[in-house]
Amino acid sequence: MIKEFRDFIAKGNVMDMAVGIIIGAAFTAIVGSLVNDLINPVISLFMGGVDFSNMGVKLGEGEDAAVFAYGKFIMAVINFLIIAFVVFLLVKAVNRMKSLAEKEQEAASETPKGPSEVELLAEIRDALVKKG
Repeated sequence: MIKEFRDFIAKGNVMDMAVGIIIGAAFTAIVGSLVNDLINPVISLFMGGVDFSNMGVKLGEGEDAAVFAYGKFIMAVINFLIIAFVVFLLVKAVNRMKSLAEKEQEAASETPKGPSEVELLAEIRDALVKKG
């Protein structure tokens, strides 16, 4: 059973997934900082100093009343859109690199082709006409 588990962990898909999760967690921190430290202040500047994350409506009386925090939802949507756009750009760049690599492999694997039968026959005909 331990051998089966070791084989499972050693498979490429599991390792790729683990690397993806680790990079995704780090990427989330970067995007969070981008939104909170760079984008929110700019949005706040254009909206007259409004901070979305603190926007909400109290749904009752007292300190323990529930809060309908629509500002946090707005921030979550902004974060999602930014992450989705950056992931789109990354996937697009990776696909472009793969496409270029495939084209280079195809070009390298193609054997240089000589003239076709028709071209050879035309050359022979022309050579005979010149001698004749």
